[in-house]
Amino acid sequence: MITLITYDITEPKRLNATRKFLKEFGLRTQKSVFECDIDNDAIKRIRAWCRDNLDIAADSVRIYHICNRCMDKVVVSGMGVKVTQMDYMIV
Repeated sequence: MITLITYDITEPKRLNATRKFLKEFGLRTQKSVFECDIDNDAIKRIRAWCRDNLDIAADSVRIYHICNRCMDKVVVSGMGVKVTQMDYMIV
């Protein structure tokens, strides 16, 4: 499923660690935004990593599921690519 992950991390070391970790899951489309084609297991892994590595009182990570119908309505203005749901999985 297409998932949008946004984050606001207050400390540079945690910010860089979060960015590096999320690169495993999707495409960084803006400074604090990743668009991913991931399953529920990946979301559980991301949530567990956030619990273990972030300051919950100061940092924020948001995970939004984007339905196929909504993806058809996404408009990109300027530079950038639009993530689409893959029909296959790379192993």
